[in-house]
Amino acid sequence: MRMISASSAQLTPDVLMRPVTAEDAAGLARSYRRSRDHLRRWEPDRDDAFFTTDGQAARLHALLAERSAGQAMPWVLERRPDDGAGEPEVVGAITLTGIVLGPFRNAHLGYWIDAGQLRRGLASAAVTAVCAAADAELGLHRVQAGTLVDNLASQRTLLKCGFTAFGTAENYLHINGAWRDHRLFQKILNDRRP
Repeated sequence: MRMISASSAQLTPDVLMRPVTAEDAAGLARSYRRSRDHLRRWEPDRDDAFFTTDGQAARLHALLAERSAGQAMPWVLERRPDDGAGEPEVVGAITLTGIVLGPFRNAHLGYWIDAGQLRRGLASAAVTAVCAAADAELGLHRVQAGTLVDNLASQRTLLKCGFTAFGTAENYLHINGAWRDHRLFQKILNDRRP
């Protein structure tokens, strides 16, 4: 496989979705620390090192290697300060992983939004932009996502963005200390031949 890339998208006047870089480690660590309590319910168990710049640097190193191998495409959501002064801050991330080409042309979608930026439409805007990039830039046919069965907000986001539910997977992922059931969703992007 070859390295994949996709473009940036302006989600709101103050939030840009752009491809992640190794330099995002500190910003991701800060956002994860701000959102730690909010995300705990929806994510795998995380050790304290995950929330550090070094922990995020290691994670990004692996994620960027997957991107170089054509297996993942990660973005961050970056917000400019209200006054326009100062550095932008990371306020979320969205990633396509497990990218498979050939006759499948599929990827798995995962995303999270900083606890201080909820209910602004950022998740819906990011999912919409990533699906457009998956279709037009990455040449995928299908994107799938899973949510905990009680994560109604994420399910509403996926449905709003044109995903359809296609089943439930028992004991699908180890989240917040236990194996959890997930609702599975898919979006068919196009009917092009592979």
